Amino acid sequence: MSELSGRIAFQGELGAYSHEACRQARPSMQALPCRTFEDAIEAVRAGQADLAMLPVENSTYGRVADIHSLLPGSGLRIIDEAFVRVHINLLGLPGVPIERITQAMSHTVLLGQCRDFLKSHNLRALTGADTAGSAKLVAERGDPTLGALASELAGEIYGLDVLARKIEDQSNNTTRFLVMSPKADHSRRAERMMTTLTFRVRNIPAALYKAMGGFATNGVNMTKLESYMVGGSFTATEFYADIEGHPEDGPVLNALEELRFFTSQSEIIGVYPADPRRA
Repeated sequence: MSELSGRIAFQGELGAYSHEACRQARPSMQALPCRTFEDAIEAVRAGQADLAMLPVENSTYGRVADIHSLLPGSGLRIIDEAFVRVHINLLGLPGVPIERITQAMSHTVLLGQCRDFLKSHNLRALTGADTAGSAKLVAERGDPTLGALASELAGEIYGLDVLARKIEDQSNNTTRFLVMSPKADHSRRAERMMTTLTFRVRNIPAALYKAMGGFATNGVNMTKLESYMVGGSFTATEFYADIEGHPEDGPVLNALEELRFFTSQSEIIGVYPADPRRA
């Protein structure tokens, strides 16, 4: 599929940061807003969209809840990553001064990225379904005391004024997104590649330690390792890992081979170029 055509699904309303990620990573594709992450995934599986743009972690807030547990069973594969610099803005009704704002609405993840600003301006935080949806709601309600924390793009779309720009607590506030496709692409498309995999360790002593040993001895850098329960069981744990390199690289090939000795199952769910902003 050419990236110059087709549709890319994302969670949220038009103007969400995921919408910005779509415009940055696939500027010529039509962005398709979806109510939930599951809906965005299903849009691709049902053929309503060609790709999905999903946020996985933020440098200030941490990982996006539920995403890692959704990826393995989605049937989709990671074909790209996109690092998006998140600038948070306080939006309000046209002509309303910032002094009149007493409460600010946004997605819980974004609220956690500008706690200092909210505290210093004595603003009550209200949890909304998403960032752009909060901006849309502020425009619809017409309450001059209610503001939204969202992108400038959302302000433009819903006719709101920017009352304060770049209010995020951390100057390097960045969200990592994954571009998901129904078809895997393991081609070596860049000098620096990433591989994402999931695995379950065998029920033997020190299984995780032994499984990780192959990456250490082969000099493979693991940039992320997370675990989550499977099927609501406290004894069944699946691990999600990002490593630097391509599966056909000698060190990665050897590390993955060693991994199989200590796991009951493993699966590569993405091979993709490292975003230049990863560094």
